[in-house]
Parts: sequence; C-alpha cells; structure tokens
Amino acid sequence: MKKLLFLLLFVLPVIGFTQKFDLAKTPPMGWNSWNTFACDINEELIRNTADAMVSTGMKDAGYIYINIDDCWHGERDNQGFIHEDAKRFPSGMKALADYVHSKGLKIGIYSDAGTQTCGGRPGSRGHEYQDAITYAGWGIDYLKYDWCSTGELNAAEAYITMRDAIFVAGRPVVFSICEWGENKPWTWAKDVGHLWRTTGDIHNCWDCVMGYGTWSKLGVLAILDKQADLRKYAGPGHWNDPDMLEVGNGMSYTEDRAHFSLWCMLAAPLISGNDIRNMTKETLEILTNKEAIAINQDELGVQCFKMYDKGDFEVYAKPLSNNELALCFLNRGETPFTFSFDWKNYPVYDGVSGKNYDFAKTEYRLRDCWLKQDAGTTAVPLKATLQPHDVILMRLTPKK
Repeated sequence: MKKLLFLLLFVLPVIGFTQKFDLAKTPPMGWNSWNTFACDINEELIRNTADAMVSTGMKDAGYIYINIDDCWHGERDNQGFIHEDAKRFPSGMKALADYVHSKGLKIGIYSDAGTQTCGGRPGSRGHEYQDAITYAGWGIDYLKYDWCSTGELNAAEAYITMRDAIFVAGRPVVFSICEWGENKPWTWAKDVGHLWRTTGDIHNCWDCVMGYGTWSKLGVLAILDKQADLRKYAGPGHWNDPDMLEVGNGMSYTEDRAHFSLWCMLAAPLISGNDIRNMTKETLEILTNKEAIAINQDELGVQCFKMYDKGDFEVYAKPLSNNELALCFLNRGETPFTFSFDWKNYPVYDGVSGKNYDFAKTEYRLRDCWLKQDAGTTAVPLKATLQPHDVILMRLTPKK
C-alpha cells in the first residue's frame, strides 16, 4: 500500500497526461440526486431510483447514469482514502455500484476540487489520485467535480489534475466539470472533461434570478440566454452543460415541455433532477419523448442557435445529420402569439457546422415532435398560435 501511495501521490502527478477517455460522443443522459434531494440521500434511494429508471421506461429512452451528488461522503482513513458514510450507505459504494450495473445502468459520484464539497464534506484537493483509484475500485462511471472551497486554485490546473488521476486509475469515467462557468471552461476544457457547466445552478422557474448573497440560481430563460456565444466550443465528446433538468419539479406543463425542448436543442446533457420514483404521467411523457431526445442525441453534435428574434417570439435552429434540421419556436411571453412563418423568407445558414438550408430551393417535410405527427411541408407557411411559455418543436427532412 505504501508503494501504491508513493506512486499515486508523487510519481504519476509529475509525469502528467494529456488525454481523456473517449466517451460521451452524444450528450450524457441520466439522473442526479441534487435538485430534489440535496443532502438527504442514502443507498435505498439510489437503489429505488435505479429500479424506477428501468420500470418507467427511462432507460429504454436513453437514460443510463444514476448520479449520486454531494453528501455521500464519510471520513478519510489514516492513509487519506475516502470512505462512504456508513450510516447512509451501509452496504458500501461498491455493492451499490454493482446493483446499479446489474440493472444495465451506470453509476456516477460527486466530489470537489477544493478542500471541502459545497455540502461541507471532504473535498479531493491533495487526494485526487487516491480518490480516482477509489472510485475505479468501486466501479464508478461518471464524476461530477465541483468548485467550492477552492481558494486561489487555478481552475484549469485543478481539473487537469483530476483528469490525469482518472486516466491513471484506468477506469473510463465521464468527467463533468462543475465550476459554474466562472473561468470560461469552454475555452480550455475540451481536452480535460466531457462536459462543463456554463452558468450557476438552475432553479425550477421559467424566468427568474434567485440571489443568495455572493451567488445566484437561474431560471430556464436566464440560462438559455447565456448559451448564445458558446456553441462553437461544443461537439461530440465535449459539451456545454447548462445544468440539470428541472422537469417535474414545480413548473407548469408547458414550461417543462419548453425547458426540455430547449435543452434538447442545445445538445445539453439530459440529466433529470426530479424524483423519478414518483412522477406524473405528463412528466414521464416529457422526459421520454423519443422524438425530442433524438434531436438531442443526433450524432452531428451541433448546438442550436437563434435564427429569428421578434421580442418574446424566437426561433432556434439545430442542424442535424443527413441534411435534416430541428427548429424550436418559442414564446417567452405572457400572452398567446399567433404567427405565419413563410419558409422561403428564412433560409438557415450555419457557419459552425457548415450546414445550409434554403427552403426556396428544397422542400422539407415537417414533423411535430410533441404532437408526434406530420405537419405538412415547407411549401406553405407554417401558421400557428403559440401559448405562453410554450414551444413548437419541429424536425425537418428533405423531401425526395
């Protein structure tokens, strides 16, 4: 053990690495405990959530990660290795990971680049290689790495240290960088992590900013607006992360549907944050809409952009593979909005993907992804009334 500690703590960090595991070719999909349960977690909750992921059909829809957020930690032993909270996780994290894996799912865990996690548990600073090898031994598949209690640490260097530790530990792990966008991770994290937070924490509201002194939680629209200039940094294996989903956590049905649609258009990780053991039929229908999910999981991996803006009425475009295109018509406002969208007047040109769509030259078939029905073609204008805080999500396919 002493030789292993010497190797982990002194030799390997000096060698350094410049690679990460080749994972997350499409945005990760799963569940995280924080939005609903915060620190009130235990192994029974995680086991039951894994069961629900399968029984509800979420696994079949593509959700595979069961992610344990903050507060699972116990203490470090006299050699510095972290252990789970024995009262909350009496069977041990390895047994819990084995259970999740037995369901055909993957398991994630949480730590922090600082001395303490945001919930006051032991952070990974100075123990990165120990923690990475511990997680590998447990069978962990995903690591969310937070940014509390970091003092004057350099963000890029701190996350590179943990990336290298994960690589040395030898188990493929999706690495989720959670430093809230404060150090512009989109400019340096492509070769460090598989996803990086672009903002502070999400809040289950449509359009709000909840201030908590030195930090704030943001509603759906506030986060959406902060993604505008970031799309060029994202792609297969490296994603902008506008934070977890709040679907099923208190917003209206139309707001939940719009929130989910926009995250699909953003090529964002789809990490549900509700109690999937007890959710309404409407919440489940939103989270498992395979036509919306297919837009999110498209192999081209292009994030959407705003192609049209008329006050509270906006249209977002997301180029897809096979010369297809997704469009999301959004009503941000408080009153219904009636529109007529004449396709030939709105060609789509995307400098990031190199994809162009000229509706005056090529006719496209329309598919309404929420009504789950065909909706004509681009040969005639799209006429509709869009309700407040709602969307129309369309998939366009070239007509042959």
